[in-house]
Amino acid sequence: MYSFMGGGLFCAWVGTILLVVATATDHWMQYRLSGAFAHQGLWRYCLGSKCYLQTESIAYWNATRAFMILSSLCATSGIILGIVAFAQQPTFTRFSRPFSAGIVFFASTFFFLLALAIYTGVTVSFLGRRFGDWRFSWSYILGWVALLMTFFAGIFYMCAYRMNECRRLSTPR
Repeated sequence: MYSFMGGGLFCAWVGTILLVVATATDHWMQYRLSGAFAHQGLWRYCLGSKCYLQTESIAYWNATRAFMILSSLCATSGIILGIVAFAQQPTFTRFSRPFSAGIVFFASTFFFLLALAIYTGVTVSFLGRRFGDWRFSWSYILGWVALLMTFFAGIFYMCAYRMNECRRLSTPR
């Protein structure tokens, strides 16, 4: 059980760090604009070496930002639940900490997937046509790696829960 929780905690830390980095950086998309290189993220866009805040209140920007923030909050609370899961004092008999951590990481993955799906859909259908020479950049790719890490953190915590339940049911009372 501890090996699964350790794997879950490792994936949780790495996934959450990558999630925060992907959310905060401004290299989600790179393109050429009037012969100059430009890049943009969720909060800023940069033309050459000068960066500007995204001041437009466009629905897909706001939805992507909101889902990324919700995912970050879920991942952070999942880490806290994962750390507490190592403490074996059964405070509640009906409350399993590894199970709760797994559910929270699956919720984080779901919010993250929604954010990336919205961003990908709008970028490919609208912005991709607007800028001829464009590509997704490293912040966006970090986001997909973080999505996988948070998903595997949930899987590891669910495995730890199942292993704990099998032991608990097989132990005579």
